[in-house]
Amino acid sequence: MEIKMIGVVGAGQMGSGITEVALTSGFDVLMRDVTMEAVQKGRMRIVTDFDKRIQKGKMTATEKEAILQRLSTTIKLEDLGKCDFIIEAAVENIPLKWEIFTKLDGVTQKETILASNTSSISITRIASATQRPDRVVGMHFFNPAPVMKLIEIIRGLVTSDETFRITRELSLKMGKTPLEANDFPGFVSSRLIFSYMNEAIYTLYEGVGKAEDIDAIMKMGANHPMGPLELADLVGLDTVLSVMSVLQEAFGDKYRPCPLLTKYVEAGYLGVKASRGFYSYGEKK
Repeated sequence: MEIKMIGVVGAGQMGSGITEVALTSGFDVLMRDVTMEAVQKGRMRIVTDFDKRIQKGKMTATEKEAILQRLSTTIKLEDLGKCDFIIEAAVENIPLKWEIFTKLDGVTQKETILASNTSSISITRIASATQRPDRVVGMHFFNPAPVMKLIEIIRGLVTSDETFRITRELSLKMGKTPLEANDFPGFVSSRLIFSYMNEAIYTLYEGVGKAEDIDAIMKMGANHPMGPLELADLVGLDTVLSVMSVLQEAFGDKYRPCPLLTKYVEAGYLGVKASRGFYSYGEKK
């Protein structure tokens, strides 16, 4: 199966990052979101990142323009029918993902692989919304997608060997390192990383330490590049809450979201993307 055009559903932080990875790997990309405003914001993130590469001498202006010629955008899900491989990067909400995958199943060719960038939801559960569960696979990128080398690949119960092989080969073509995880909620990475962030929020909530000190202790004491609260802000506190809710549903109160996390999300303090989380990030762009 030759992949020429990749469809990306979602133009947010992860969707635009995945789009950028696919573009710089030589693929044509059609990026879709529900509004033109969201699509344009996603495109601008890519353009801004390319401009930073030019400033660092890692890309020329000519290369930037040539790459952007391969980027198309849309607000119509049915336009993705012409894509060879589709990566869904919508929010962690199972009814929404079911809706997206049901519609994609109806507008794409039967051989098209439908991948989900979900960080926590069972691939078997997502695939149940389609008539092609053998062509549904988890393809979990990490944030920021253009920088992080890992892709976690997850087979659903009936994901075919061919689907897994094609997804793995695509990951390698994107310059990533694909590693397999079994289809349990949270897989390997999210089950560990999100629990770590949630526990850090509990230490803040319980007054064990200030945000800056909690992050500094983990950076200096564990040699982590970012502290857990900084990481939560980068990932998005709404995403952290969604993933912890999935883990709690699957495994019980061991994974109960911290009440402070819930309160911040209710207040709209979602982290970097909202300019306010555990830290302030200036005016929202």
